[in-house]
Amino acid sequence: MAFPQTRAAVEWLAAAAPDPEACRWEWERGPLGVALLPAGRHWDLLITPGELGGAALGVLRRLPAPPGPVLLGGRTARLGFFVPPGTAAHWAGTGVRGAGRGSWIAVPYPGRATGGPRWLQLPDGRGTLTDPALLELALHEAAGRALAGERGPVGA
Repeated sequence: MAFPQTRAAVEWLAAAAPDPEACRWEWERGPLGVALLPAGRHWDLLITPGELGGAALGVLRRLPAPPGPVLLGGRTARLGFFVPPGTAAHWAGTGVRGAGRGSWIAVPYPGRATGGPRWLQLPDGRGTLTDPALLELALHEAAGRALAGERGPVGA
């Protein structure tokens, strides 16, 4: 039996799919345990290098409000921060890629391990996304700490 937050996260994510039932089927029966979901409708993704993104996530987790969902790439150490739609088209940060309208994201079932991407911050099921302005400030703080020689683990 899934926890209520997991069910809410599944429903929220599946709602972004062109066919929510097919999305759930991929999660439950597909060999990879991931579904491809389109960015740009309910959310965009800002993709950061792992070490920088992990340090920024640590900064965001110290704020009173939790960040939105965050994925860690399967074969890469890149982090994907879920941000409001349209953010990717306007983001100008060096080394940060955007995935917006026209992009597809491999998304694992919330709370279930796969051989690919995994959740560092689960969706809350209510649609909470990371505020791009807060993410930008967290990335600046993380970069400043890196320059000063401070390090933290990915996903801290």
